[in-house]
Amino acid sequence: MPESSTRAEAEPAATDRLGFRTATTADVPALLDLVESAYRGDASRAGWTTEADLLAGQRTDTEGVTAAVTHTEGVVLLAELDGELLACCQLERRGEQAYFGMFSVRPGRQGGGLGRAVLAYAERYAAEQWGAVGMEMTVIEQRSELIAWYERRGFARTGVYSPFPYGDERFGIPLRSDLRFEKLTKALDGR
Repeated sequence: MPESSTRAEAEPAATDRLGFRTATTADVPALLDLVESAYRGDASRAGWTTEADLLAGQRTDTEGVTAAVTHTEGVVLLAELDGELLACCQLERRGEQAYFGMFSVRPGRQGGGLGRAVLAYAERYAAEQWGAVGMEMTVIEQRSELIAWYERRGFARTGVYSPFPYGDERFGIPLRSDLRFEKLTKALDGR
């Protein structure tokens, strides 16, 4: 993922000033906009996390985001700078593990450390608030650049796959027939 020297020099100070908070239902419209902009359509091509070459249609919907925000065993964490929503992620407690999902960074802000800061905060939150010993997620197998990014942050590929929900347009319209998810895992607190 290319980054200009200007962005690389400017971002660290910005990530130091990030504010984190837990989302409420009032945040659902802004969250929906952020998630869609990071993964779908032409706007998503400004960043490197786009799935626009793999999937058309929507990434999620109001009901899905609301369910994540109101989940009794989870939270959606927001990262803001000067009142602007820049990134989010979902955490769900699953026994001793924390599931990490709905990770979105505003496309024009990708590539400068913001995603690393959000992921690190999510890991600390899961370990400190829930006593989680590990984090897990699923990533579309064909997203090799994204999987490599997670591997550089300590996640390991498991070789455990789950099918893409073909026919359920709530998750998008597949542009190819071989999509599937791979589970990635990481131990927290050096475990």
